[in-house]
Amino acid sequence: MKKVQVLFLAVITIAFQSCQTSEKENTGITFLLSNPSTIELVDKGVKIARTEIDFDSSKAVYPLIKTASGEIIPSQLDDIDGDGEWDEIFLVWNFAPNEEIEISLAWVEEAREYEKRTAVRFGKRDAIDQAVTSRKGDVLLADELPRSIGYQPYQTDGPSWENDKVGFRHYFDGRNSKDLFGKKTSAMSPKDVGVNSKGEVEDNYHTMEDWGRDILAVGNSVGLGGFTLLKDDKPARLGVLVTDSVNNIEKSTFKILSEGSVRSIIHFEYNNWDAFDRKYPKVEEKVSIVPGMYGFKNEVKFDGLQGDEHIAIGLVNIHNDKGIKQIDDFEDWVVLMTHDAQGYEKEWIIGMALILPKAQFIEMIEAPQEGNVTDSYLAKMKTVNNEPIEYYAIGAWELSDEGFREAAYFEQYLRDLVSEIQVDIQVNKITQE
Repeated sequence: MKKVQVLFLAVITIAFQSCQTSEKENTGITFLLSNPSTIELVDKGVKIARTEIDFDSSKAVYPLIKTASGEIIPSQLDDIDGDGEWDEIFLVWNFAPNEEIEISLAWVEEAREYEKRTAVRFGKRDAIDQAVTSRKGDVLLADELPRSIGYQPYQTDGPSWENDKVGFRHYFDGRNSKDLFGKKTSAMSPKDVGVNSKGEVEDNYHTMEDWGRDILAVGNSVGLGGFTLLKDDKPARLGVLVTDSVNNIEKSTFKILSEGSVRSIIHFEYNNWDAFDRKYPKVEEKVSIVPGMYGFKNEVKFDGLQGDEHIAIGLVNIHNDKGIKQIDDFEDWVVLMTHDAQGYEKEWIIGMALILPKAQFIEMIEAPQEGNVTDSYLAKMKTVNNEPIEYYAIGAWELSDEGFREAAYFEQYLRDLVSEIQVDIQVNKITQE
C-alpha cells in the first residue's frame, strides 16, 4: 500500500511539473504596462502590435493574457487593415495613477469567452419577400437605394454598433448620417432589433424597450459624428436624402472588421462620389467602439482632394435651444458640446459632443437652412489629401445616467474623458523565451 502511495505521489509530481513546464513554454513574452499619468484609468484600452510578438501561426492562435497575480485580462485579436490577418492584440484594463502592471502572454488552442461589452448588428434582405439575414458586410450601388428598388433592404437602415453604455447606427441606405440609441442596461441589445417575427424589416426601435430605444431626431443633418465636405463653407452631402432614388456615390462598401468582447471595428468605403462638379475616387471611414465610453471613435480620410476643401464633422442641431459650447483648454483636443431636451418630442435630456484634434480644428460653423445638409453644427477641419482625421462622438442620455440631466455633470464627464483619452499606456516588452 505504501509503494502505491509513493508511486501515486510521483505521478502527481511529474504531472504538476509538466503543467508548469508547458505553461512556461506557452507564455513566451512578458510585458510591462505603465500608466504615466496621475489619474485613474478605467476600462483603458491597450494595443500590442503584432510586430512586437514572434508569432508562429502553425501553433495555437488565441491569446491568453494574465497579470502577475494570475488575473485574466479580457483581450482579442483584431484585423485593423482588413487583409484577413490580425494586426494587434487589444485588451482593456483598469490602472491606478502611475501604476505599472506586468502581464504575461500565452497562446492557447481555444478562444476564451469574456463578458461581451461591444457588438455590431447588420442584416439585409435581398428581396422584399425574403427574410433578413445577418451579414458581415455589403456593397450598395448607386441605383440600389430603397426608393428605386421599392423597399428598405437593411435592418435598422444600416449597421448599428454599441458598448455597455450607448449605441449608434449608420444610415447605409444612401443617407450616410449617424443616429443615437439610448441604453438603459449594460447588456448588448437583441440582434433582432429592427426585424419583426416574420424576419421583415420593421421600425420597432422607436418604442421603449427594456434595453432602450432610438432617441435622436436626425432629419437632414449628418447626425452625431457624421461628416461632410466643405467648399467655400458650403457643404456637399456624402450621399443623398431619403426622397432620392439614385445615389451620388457610385459604390458604397461596408465591412465588419472585428466584433469582439472589448472592441468592435467597422469600415466604410465610398467610391466615385460626385460633389462640387468633381469626382472623388475614394472616401474612407473606420468606426471603433470600446467599453465604458458614451461614444465611438471615427477615422475619416478623402482621396482626390484639390486643396480648396475642408472635411467638416457634424453635430445634429434640431431640438437644441441652448446653443453650443466650445471647450478648448486641453492641450490636444477641442470639445464642442450641446445639452438640451433633444429627444424626438423634446421628452429627454441628451448631451452630445464632438472631441476633435486641436491641431486640425479650425472653427465651428452652422449648416445652411436649406439644401441636403441642414440642422447641423459643423466643425471645420484642416484637411490634407489622404491624411486621416480622428475624432470622438459622444451621446449621453438622462435615462442611462440621471446625472446627465445637468449640463455641468455632462461637461465634467467630457473633461474626465478627454483627460483619459490624452493618456497612452506605455507597453514595454520584458522577456521572450
